[in-house]
Amino acid sequence: MPTTNSRENTLSKVAFENLDASKNTVAAAALRYTRVVEESRSQNTHRTYSQSVRKFLWVLGRHGVNAQATAAADTSVDWVTWFVTALRAQEATTEAIYITAVVGFYEYLVAEDLWPDKLAKVKSILKRRLRRVTPLPPPFAREQIDKIISYVIAQPARGTKDAREQLRRLRDQAFVLTLADTGLRISEACRLTTGHFDWAERRAQVEIKGGRQSTVRFSERAVAAIQAYLALRDAAIMAPGMRRSALPIFARHDDGAGAKLLPLNSLGARKLIDRAVIDAVGPDAKGTVTPHSFRHYFVTVVLRGSGGNLKMAQRLARHKNISITERYARVSDEEEDRGYHEIFNAQKPKDK
Repeated sequence: MPTTNSRENTLSKVAFENLDASKNTVAAAALRYTRVVEESRSQNTHRTYSQSVRKFLWVLGRHGVNAQATAAADTSVDWVTWFVTALRAQEATTEAIYITAVVGFYEYLVAEDLWPDKLAKVKSILKRRLRRVTPLPPPFAREQIDKIISYVIAQPARGTKDAREQLRRLRDQAFVLTLADTGLRISEACRLTTGHFDWAERRAQVEIKGGRQSTVRFSERAVAAIQAYLALRDAAIMAPGMRRSALPIFARHDDGAGAKLLPLNSLGARKLIDRAVIDAVGPDAKGTVTPHSFRHYFVTVVLRGSGGNLKMAQRLARHKNISITERYARVSDEEEDRGYHEIFNAQKPKDK
């Protein structure tokens, strides 16, 4: 039986990553699959998929299947049933993510000609056994985001003599306005380079979720903030012969980066947002606004400005399914309370 981690009930990360990937066993194919995910998806996605696959291998071991000795060609559709049963203690959303990762593994086996195409049967089993997930809208605090936007716009970069702090302030302003006015996900914003932009049209070609290419529109204030940041950065850091088209839009300005232009990563961007929340709203508000809150904010602004045009909001937010847009369109309980009060309580009865 494979080595397991009793606390997490998964094949240990060390044992998994030290497998011989050259073999055509189930475990070796699983390792190669996670490496493909690592090359093509975000760091967070790779981490989640790797954990899902390790859990899957652990479940096989519990049922007497030695994944390190079993040929990939002998993969069984019944294993999916075992895996779903093992995930019953998890939240439905976690179950759905883990299943997506393992279905991806089955698809990888088929694509690599390691296993006959029985995907239809796998998906039929899942259709019968998976719990239905009705995701709730993400937490959203419009008033707090408005305060954050006002704060970063009002914060003067020239208010400090420290060159790195000036760059950080301008970058933070540009990043917050980009999230608020484009609806980009945090990873998508971090991957932006100057070569993606058509500055005259205020547009950028961006690789979005699922590896799709999409045209993203930028507001005048977001472009102005980005250009102000880049102008100061070019003057302070740009070396002769450095190609600007290959440089990240949003760079790190910490001690670890030094004088190099390293792209801002998702962790650094989350810290940026946390810092803005604390400075603009207060320390107690930390965690109430996340980078994804700005995506909700963006969809809400589009819906209000377009008179509730869901199709436009779907296109601008780059949602594949309009049902996702509809989730963002739900008003908060607070707004419903306010609307009810205005309808029934705030109006004075007319004299008869």
